Amino acid sequence: MLSMSTFRISKDFRNALIATLFFGAASGIFLATLNNYLADIHDLGAEARGWLEFPRELPGFLIMFIAGAMLAIFRGTQMAALAMIATAIGALGLGFLAPSTTLLVVWIVIWSLGDHVIFTVEGPIGLKLAKSGKEGHRLGQFGGARNLGTILGVGVVFLLAKLVGDRYDIFYAIAAGSAFIAGLFYLSLKVGSTDDRSKRLVFKKKYTLFYAISALFGIRKQIFLAFGAWVLVTIHDVPVSTIAILYFIASCLGVILRPLLGDVIDWLGERVVLSVDELLLLAICMTYAFASDIFPQPYDLYALYAAYIFDSVLFALRVARTTYLKKIADHPGDITPTIGMGITIDHAVAMTLPIASGYIWEVWGYRWVFILAGMIALAGFFICLRIRVPEMKTA
Repeated sequence: MLSMSTFRISKDFRNALIATLFFGAASGIFLATLNNYLADIHDLGAEARGWLEFPRELPGFLIMFIAGAMLAIFRGTQMAALAMIATAIGALGLGFLAPSTTLLVVWIVIWSLGDHVIFTVEGPIGLKLAKSGKEGHRLGQFGGARNLGTILGVGVVFLLAKLVGDRYDIFYAIAAGSAFIAGLFYLSLKVGSTDDRSKRLVFKKKYTLFYAISALFGIRKQIFLAFGAWVLVTIHDVPVSTIAILYFIASCLGVILRPLLGDVIDWLGERVVLSVDELLLLAICMTYAFASDIFPQPYDLYALYAAYIFDSVLFALRVARTTYLKKIADHPGDITPTIGMGITIDHAVAMTLPIASGYIWEVWGYRWVFILAGMIALAGFFICLRIRVPEMKTA
């Protein structure tokens, strides 16, 4: 017989999935259009694109302090709702109030603030809705929901681009609406409502490897978000509709593969999964760097399309960091603030890397950006081999 608490958890799970779906739609619109928007509307070059990552990722660097302050006042689901409001405001600003580079940076920062707050709390929310030993499975389900939302968002971008052209004002208005709806569903969640408020930041030597893995992911994310699509847009003149198709394909694969990859994390463990991820990332880096040297046209472009899609799918494995942290955490209350600390450390490294990468691109060419990323991935492989988790107790 189902108790009221069981029903409440089921309702929370449903609403959390819906919130994640709409958040995915907003993120998909943003990621599918950002590079074309910056090139078409603001005429940014590679070096300027790299510099833009500094203010865009500044909220990530400060998230340790932002999340620490918010956790003293709000529970995780309320933080998620506020994050979606910030995302909506940033989207509307980009679409309608960004005639200058200065205002562009302002709205990017507001968008980014929402983005980083939600990534601080979405993992802990998912863990609270997971059974012991099935954390990867549950987070994989949320990843699948996010990808389904991305499919809807990117599909809208593709259709509108074909019907009315690259109307970024319309794109970002839809993104804002999606984020606002996500915020309403996050606000409806009851999970964690009885948890004590956290009034502390967490930095422990025990979590050093988690911080290192977070930094590696930040480096990987920055290089590929800033320069992966930039290769397609600026070197090969790929239009926004094609980028939308690639993101659409990656998202379709993600709906199926993200839950499966979550099961793989539960099955093989974080050490194996994250180590293999770094090796696959090395292969992707080499594809970006040398596809045009190895393959004739247009097959070099097809190889780059495949690398873009494959890398997008592999981003699902980031949940392994969260499941790893849960397994080694001294206390459940450590998880959210430690994720915030990990994001801050991640950005302390990653904020400057795109600037250096933009300079390397301009002086030596884009290949060396991805050679550098490949070297970092190889180092990350050896770091991930050091992962150890305690034996899980059976219920």
